[in-house]
Amino acid sequence: MDSFNVENRERIEQEIREKLKNWKQIIQEYQVPNTKKAVLQILTTFLPYLALWVLMYFSLDWSIWLTIGIGLINVFFLVRIFIIQHDCGHQSFLKSQRWNTAIGIVCSVFSTIPFKYWAKIHNHHHGHTGQLEERDIGDINFITVNEYKSRGFFGRLGYRIFRHPFVLFFVVPTFYFAISNRFPTINLKGWHKVRRSQIFNNILIGAVYIGLAWLLGWKRFLFVQLFLVLSFFCVAFWFFYVQHQHEETYMRWRKNWDYLVASIRGASYYKLPKVFQWLTGNIGLHHIHHLSARIPNYNLEKCLNDNPLFTKYAVTLTFWDSLKTTTLKLYDEERNRMISFREFYKMERLGMA
Repeated sequence: MDSFNVENRERIEQEIREKLKNWKQIIQEYQVPNTKKAVLQILTTFLPYLALWVLMYFSLDWSIWLTIGIGLINVFFLVRIFIIQHDCGHQSFLKSQRWNTAIGIVCSVFSTIPFKYWAKIHNHHHGHTGQLEERDIGDINFITVNEYKSRGFFGRLGYRIFRHPFVLFFVVPTFYFAISNRFPTINLKGWHKVRRSQIFNNILIGAVYIGLAWLLGWKRFLFVQLFLVLSFFCVAFWFFYVQHQHEETYMRWRKNWDYLVASIRGASYYKLPKVFQWLTGNIGLHHIHHLSARIPNYNLEKCLNDNPLFTKYAVTLTFWDSLKTTTLKLYDEERNRMISFREFYKMERLGMA
């Protein structure tokens, strides 16, 4: 069965190379930013977010549970704000680089994610997605079956704790909010300007927070804002996980890596109900986004509908399908897929791992 699946995946990868060899020509028309669509998205994102934020603030006088209920809706508008920031980081939201940068920095005050620093990391991820050598930059940590086999008891225990759903989707996002985005944890050659921008961006965010806390009252302000931001990070981590660590994802060492296949197979098509697709800025159409990060989020659906061949080879996941991915912990290089700890230990007992 495993040999059949490996052969089937290899066949699909070969078909992708043959059928989509002209992919660069296909996507050109969708890479053109549209100012009207961009402005409309800004209005339909920021205005509802601010209105709901104010409603959350005043609803604390009535019921904290009402505040949380409103917040669970508003967090998705914060996701939309971040998608605008994300596109600005790719310089795809508008034609003007200056305006992309300005809007991206404004968005960063809401998302608390430093604009230029995160964009640098994320663009690195796009250029190396699916490369096993580069998984420690812009990716959620995972290891291969062989790497797990070589670990001792405590090494395995530490990884198992990290990959527990509660830790991965709640504790890690909180750490990412409080530490990874505040300090320059990645120190590559030539990144000194980007690291400085992170510091300045954080000072700006801190100044705005202090000012609003002084004006509105620190308890109320921090409750509303931290609830939204921390919930947003949990949602963002979930999406990033589902989009890259599904069972049939594409992972290779650089010498065997292919950008086209990594985009189509390594990034899933997270097929959500239309309302959630809209609320999350079409980011679930991730296979097309990875094919070209220069396609603005508001053009992704048109590209999807006009080119069914892209989706034919993509790994399509519904919400219910995505819940099953929480059991996937290790990348099996021999079988070219993610597997669970249960599968690993079963193979180990049978001498197959």
